[in-house]
Amino acid sequence: MARRTGRGAVVWRAVERSAVVGAVLCVASAVLPGQVAVAAPSVPSYAFADDVRSAPAATGTTGAARLLPGATYRSSLQDEEKAYYRLELDGTSNVYVSVTAIPRAGATLSAGDGISVSVQDADSTTCSSDSVTVGTARSPQPLTAWGARELLPGKGLCQKAGTYYVVVEHTGSGSGGDSGSGSGSGEEETDLSAADRPWDLELAPVSESPLAKAAATSVPEAWDSATPTPPGDEPVAVRGGAGFTEAAAVEQGVRSDEIVPGQTLFYKVPVDWGRQLSATVDLGSADKTSGYVVDALDLTLYNPVRATVKETGTGYGGSQKSVSLPPVPPVRYANRYAPTDPTKSLRFAGSYYLVVHLAAQVAESFGEGPYGLTLRVRLGGSTQAGPGYARQSTPRGFFDVGVPDPEPSAGAGAGSADASGDDPSGGDPAMKAVAVGGIGIGSALLMVLGVWTLTARRRAAAQMRVNAQNPTA
Repeated sequence: MARRTGRGAVVWRAVERSAVVGAVLCVASAVLPGQVAVAAPSVPSYAFADDVRSAPAATGTTGAARLLPGATYRSSLQDEEKAYYRLELDGTSNVYVSVTAIPRAGATLSAGDGISVSVQDADSTTCSSDSVTVGTARSPQPLTAWGARELLPGKGLCQKAGTYYVVVEHTGSGSGGDSGSGSGSGEEETDLSAADRPWDLELAPVSESPLAKAAATSVPEAWDSATPTPPGDEPVAVRGGAGFTEAAAVEQGVRSDEIVPGQTLFYKVPVDWGRQLSATVDLGSADKTSGYVVDALDLTLYNPVRATVKETGTGYGGSQKSVSLPPVPPVRYANRYAPTDPTKSLRFAGSYYLVVHLAAQVAESFGEGPYGLTLRVRLGGSTQAGPGYARQSTPRGFFDVGVPDPEPSAGAGAGSADASGDDPSGGDPAMKAVAVGGIGIGSALLMVLGVWTLTARRRAAAQMRVNAQNPTA
């Protein structure tokens, strides 16, 4: 199946959903309860938020689009250009901005291709910077880096209210050309130059409230660094999402999924204060075992603001492989004062993301799959009281765990339930239409049935009266 980018991806997903809706409506009356087979996943386009806003990239600070914490924005990054966005910040809140770049499917990338993200004040002072690259696998996949304006004791830079800028830049060779292999992952666009093929961007700014009262700034040195035993429960089928906003909600336990080469799957795990997350991913064997792909399977852990906590990976030679995240400390507010990651990134409670990518090159050596995937999640430690924020974050409840989302079944689609768990359509406009239409059709059928029954009863009563008045011999 061809993978489309830009507006074409939205249309294509709408067509797919319409087809599914029609099939469901046609066969619903004939389907009996029982186990449902899991369809092999295709390679979808990156899933932006349903309520994503547009933020055109500016080539300088003049005219830079303003980003509001709590909203999610879509933009694009041209080769060899910087993209500027504007923040208007107070003098009390921490603000974090994640930027996810989506290289075009089928592009030929070098190991150094990626993005850099920085936050600067109006006087060109850099408040923070981060970068990410594709790596040696050179497989097109979502790349996420982040920037921040943090208010920390003893830090004299970027502490005032005012105008700040988010600066995004493409790094590496900027080749961006087609791989030529196709690999079932995109359409060829050989008639376009690299400069005509921008990378899509997703920007997600978040504001963190100050504390109601001062908290300790010393980072606990002692924590359980032993490698935990992965859960061995019977796997429960789930379908990973195609983006952060469609991440499938999972908790401690074992989940089974499928993945195809070039695909990236997103899962989210609620992690409270004091809890310690560990995860393992198992990749199933292929039909043949000749050949080898370096950095075939990647597993990355992101914190709630989408900053990288830890990542790991492994090669693949056709035999089953397993990869585990190294042990990380429990989530604590004071971790932000640690000198290095991963401790420094484990500073929030909230949804942590497990992102799995299978390199596109696996298809060339071992076939297009799908390949069996098993995700094992364990939560250690014990829940502790939060730090006591002075007010809500933006978006509201962002750094709270609260009631977890219901886990979507494999047949329901990734991230199919909303935060409340009450909406069976999961916020998908097409599925909402099905739900509303189904309710409307059901109500109409009940009304027709009621009218038919009432009419039949009246006719029967009338016939009885006629018979009573004209008895037969």
